[in-house]
Amino acid sequence: MLGQLSRRQILSLVHGKRLFSSKPNNDVIPVEEARRFIIDSMVKVGVQENHSTALADVLVAADYRGHFSHGMNRLEMYVNDILNKICDGNALPSIVKENVCTALVDGKNGLGPVVGNFSMKGLSFTNTSPLQTPTRAKAAALGTNPLTVAAPAKNGETFFLDMATTAVALGKIEIQNRKNEPLPEGWAIDKSGKVTTDGRVAMQEGCLLPLGGTEINSGYKGYGLAFMVELFCGILSGSDYGPKIRRWLEADRPANLGQCFIAVDPNCFAPGFSDRLQDMMDFCRNMEPTESSKPVLVAGDPEKMHMDKVNRQGGITYLQNQIDASAALAEKLGVDAMKSVIRS
Repeated sequence: MLGQLSRRQILSLVHGKRLFSSKPNNDVIPVEEARRFIIDSMVKVGVQENHSTALADVLVAADYRGHFSHGMNRLEMYVNDILNKICDGNALPSIVKENVCTALVDGKNGLGPVVGNFSMKGLSFTNTSPLQTPTRAKAAALGTNPLTVAAPAKNGETFFLDMATTAVALGKIEIQNRKNEPLPEGWAIDKSGKVTTDGRVAMQEGCLLPLGGTEINSGYKGYGLAFMVELFCGILSGSDYGPKIRRWLEADRPANLGQCFIAVDPNCFAPGFSDRLQDMMDFCRNMEPTESSKPVLVAGDPEKMHMDKVNRQGGITYLQNQIDASAALAEKLGVDAMKSVIRS
């Protein structure tokens, strides 16, 4: 039964060499069709529609922006966590205490997007299962601990930074395993503390290097950033933190993660915020590049380019193994599989 599979078994199923090819699918999945499939899948396992929609919006946005490690790739884990009652898909967050400018929110072990939408939009942090090894250590003690900053510029433009504090997010390791390709050096270490290019070793031993990599390349700065995120999330909120959080491949108890959301109104400060931000973004984009074919970008530009590509071709291009995995999930749940269309 699907509800009895562990995270480790799901990853074995999804990433097994015998099942999947890494070739891109020739057809595309319309954005709304991908969204429909996620909603149907979550509703099928008992999640109310508006919560399913909140999750679908986040997962599809990741694929739409080109971050396939954080989109449809995650659906089966959410399904399994609901079936195993590790996550309460219908939980409603509540405010534990608040004052004029802060609030402590209990997410009630609900879906992350639901809790995030309830809390606020702006600058955000979250802790995660321990996956990152501190500089000079052999074992993981901190999560990928991502941070996000979004700020409005002119004419609908946005500065949008969304990054892990590890060399790469865990999902990038999963995608390399899906494609049966080795990891670039500097992403992960093995249990002896040596850099490894074996993605399955990285997944099993859960030791991602901090942003920057090894100590000689200033990996201690990524370690420091991860610790800062932990301070704002687990330590400040009273949730689990660092090594006290369950490991990624274990689903025997709720994760009890902590998040921090901060909203700043630029109008409370010097006038002309959006003008100055736009000027800074344009200055960087117009700098002479080291290679003429690779212009200087600012945070959010690669995602915009991928969104334009999706719009031009009429949908999202998934790897064939993702199409296969989603079709298998659809069959298990008894929902309609995603329907592709011919690329424009």
